[in-house]
Amino acid sequence: MTKDYIENYLRETSKISELIDRDAIDEAVRILRATRNSGARLFIIGVGGSATNASHAVNDFRKICSMESYTPVDNVSELTARTNDEGFETVFDRWLNTSHLREGDCLMVLSVGGGTDTVSRNLVKAMEFAKLRKAWVVSIVSRDGGAALKMSDACILVPVVVDERITPHAEGWQSVICHLLVNAMEAE
Repeated sequence: MTKDYIENYLRETSKISELIDRDAIDEAVRILRATRNSGARLFIIGVGGSATNASHAVNDFRKICSMESYTPVDNVSELTARTNDEGFETVFDRWLNTSHLREGDCLMVLSVGGGTDTVSRNLVKAMEFAKLRKAWVVSIVSRDGGAALKMSDACILVPVVVDERITPHAEGWQSVICHLLVNAMEAE
């Protein structure tokens, strides 16, 4: 039974690799290069497992790409104070406001569903704020892409191959794609 599960999971992963939109990845690399080359900044947000991927990605973009990169999820004190005082729905857009998000900066959104009016509203509000400030939006999401699909300048959609494993595939592929983006930027 376990061997069957392993075989199925790896087969699904291979299928995602075949289906993922290479043009969307290429567009994300173009935007990230433009952001870095102009001296602008990269902000990465996500909740749950995507928050962990955001923290990891900030490290890689800073260390490997020499790109000024930040994530609000690395400051637990501020994140929880904002949640307590202002509500979780506004933690990211208010953090981006305090960080003086501006035109030419890039917001990267990592999410399983991409945000809706009722789920991951904090991601949606952050993307709305980024668009208001004329910042780029790049996302790595799954399902139907949610709000991220509509608001992103480049949306990398992790294909759904099995409904029962949307979250593990989406979050696993966020890490794979972030590593790909970082290394593709260095392959100039």
